Amino acid sequence: MPPGKVLQPVLKMKVDELFLCWLSESSTQAMLQDCLQRIKMPGGPEGVGGDAGQPGPPFAAPALACRPRGLDSSGAPSPSPVSTALPLGAASSARSGPPVRGPRRSAGTRVVQTRKEQPLPPAASLSIPTFYFPRGRPQDAVNVDAIIAKIERTFAQFPHERATMGDMGRVAKACGCPLYWKGPLFCGAGGERTGSVSVHKFVAMWRKMLQSCHDDAAKFVHLLVSPGGNSLAQEDFIPFLQDVVNTHPGLAFLKEASEFHSRYITTVIQRIFYTVNRSWSGRITCAELRRSTFLQNVALLEDEVDINQLTEFFSYEHFYVIYCKFWELDTDHDLFIDAQDLARHNDHAISTKMIERIFSGAVTRGKKVQKEGKISYADFVWFLISEEDKKTPTSIEYWFRCMDLDGDGVLSMFELEYFYEEQCRRLDSMAIEALPFEDCLCQMLDLVKPQSEGRITLHDLKRCKLASVFFDTFFNIEKYLDHEQREQISLFRESESEGPELSDWERYAAEEYDILVAEEAMGEPWEDGYEAELSPVDQKLSALRSPLAQRPFFEAPTGLGAVELYEYEHGGDDLPPS
Repeated sequence: MPPGKVLQPVLKMKVDELFLCWLSESSTQAMLQDCLQRIKMPGGPEGVGGDAGQPGPPFAAPALACRPRGLDSSGAPSPSPVSTALPLGAASSARSGPPVRGPRRSAGTRVVQTRKEQPLPPAASLSIPTFYFPRGRPQDAVNVDAIIAKIERTFAQFPHERATMGDMGRVAKACGCPLYWKGPLFCGAGGERTGSVSVHKFVAMWRKMLQSCHDDAAKFVHLLVSPGGNSLAQEDFIPFLQDVVNTHPGLAFLKEASEFHSRYITTVIQRIFYTVNRSWSGRITCAELRRSTFLQNVALLEDEVDINQLTEFFSYEHFYVIYCKFWELDTDHDLFIDAQDLARHNDHAISTKMIERIFSGAVTRGKKVQKEGKISYADFVWFLISEEDKKTPTSIEYWFRCMDLDGDGVLSMFELEYFYEEQCRRLDSMAIEALPFEDCLCQMLDLVKPQSEGRITLHDLKRCKLASVFFDTFFNIEKYLDHEQREQISLFRESESEGPELSDWERYAAEEYDILVAEEAMGEPWEDGYEAELSPVDQKLSALRSPLAQRPFFEAPTGLGAVELYEYEHGGDDLPPS
């Protein structure tokens, strides 16, 4: 026995031991054999209802005689005297038994009969219907042959029945897909290697897809995913978004400034993963795509000429604001910023401790953060959206990860005090009396109302409608003072308002875009001392009918480097102003 292990009695083992001890006694075995012989005797059960004068073995007595014999005080079986068992009775007795005995014997007979196990009928097999469909629920009404015939008729209109990238819009409509699926359809059929797609190759690909993928999410992932994968990485979206940039009328002015295609594509990819990739895994699955509104926004690209109306992913104005904010902080313009650069955001509004947590790797990916203490433009997209809109699930998770110092999934009072200390020091330097931590803690607990006393979980903050007030209290001095000046009742009214109102991020992006356009129109230099890097494109672009044509743009004569994504190594390219 291992040292330290305590023996514990097992009741079943003790009962089995006593039963075997009783069963090994010779008197017990003789009694059981006698009972079995009486049961097997022919005409036994029928003899109960026969002539009373005819000798026959009663069945009530053996059932009583089969009881185990008593044990003495020492635990050993005691001798079985004759008086311990009821007499079997004399069959030749002239006196018939009392009328009660008949029912007793029949009762004994019923007991023996009920103990005989009757064979049970075979159980009917239960058929559990399929409830898990990772590639969508199959649809019985899909007529594959009719769809294939329509695709073949479309290909018949092309020379040699081969479709180029420009023809794929008609092919997408023949497949019943939104217009901007044409890029993924072209790449999925191998068109990027040969420049065109034959009808036979496309029909074979689409027939196979209809048999294995049963909804739009599964089809979209199948078209974009790398060979052998089942989820989408960031680089898988590049061909699709490049086609959007090349062909959408709302982005026509970008044709003259191809240097910034990758910047726009990187921004859209980060916004897609920020909203859709709820697991923070860096790969989007069919289930995540199915639960999001991304495919609905892709379908709207066909009908919406103004790309800025699609504010959730594709808005050019939002890209413009994000890139300008990053350009202001990136003083050396190497597309990376360090902690000192990020601390200058919004006039040093964010505390130093929170800046350190952002650069600790809690919410960033990539090797630059760990090796050189820098974050990329892709990381900055996540930061800025999370900073300006702390009401979305992703932003709440973002800041919760930063505040959870030990990573135990709970914000303790120690962690809250750790961040609040710097807030108090900054308020003192501004000659503002800071609220003691105990009073501030009471206010925050009343605000969040955590389910467990003394600890705040991620679920508590997602349930709270004023999570932005909670976060700003501990690491954003400017917004904390703004919340203090406004009444809490007005904050609740804003959080509970319903209807098509703008989100915090959409409101911020609209305001900042107007400011940037006004500054560019006036030709004012930026606050960091640099001349206005954002200049309008040449006069030819102003003649375009697109409402975006006259908006200011970044003008850069140099070539474009590699697309900056989480896993990509940056080549060090820069886009200097002209």
